[in-house]
Amino acid sequence: MALIVETGHGGADSESFCSVAFATTYHANMGNAAWAALASDTVREQMLRRATVYIEEVYRLRWAGYRQTDTQALSWPRHEVPRKDSYTGILTGDWGNYYESDTVPAEVQRACAELALRASTGDLSPDLDRPTTSEAVGPISVTYAVGSRQFVKFRAIENLLEPFLMASGSSMKVVRA
Repeated sequence: MALIVETGHGGADSESFCSVAFATTYHANMGNAAWAALASDTVREQMLRRATVYIEEVYRLRWAGYRQTDTQALSWPRHEVPRKDSYTGILTGDWGNYYESDTVPAEVQRACAELALRASTGDLSPDLDRPTTSEAVGPISVTYAVGSRQFVKFRAIENLLEPFLMASGSSMKVVRA
């Protein structure tokens, strides 16, 4: 089945934030030969679906703004996602400059492409087991710090998507009447 890419229309059947063509160009430009080495476009489509599912699972409730429609399959496109780095906003403190509400930002597409490549080498959301406190295999041993994270955090993805996330902590969104 052909990959259904979200292009900003808010489709109820969209499966990916980016196309195989976008991901292929992105990885070629970044020098990621592993993407080109994947068996086929069918496999690439499967990896993009997995990447999109991961993005939805992790970021769905953290995005700034609002979904364009109630019936869209994915979290993007969105209304009222402020451009935190906009020239107008920096000068005036008025964050009235927003991302277009009929697109999927390039950063979200790049994050999807990055995660798709990672999905080709393993599970993005593996089941968690007890944290290892000490393990030895021959002369090599590993001990993890108390309270260490039990899952992989993809910093590159976090960095790409951070501008689109709501502020964390005790802040809340305020809307003028």
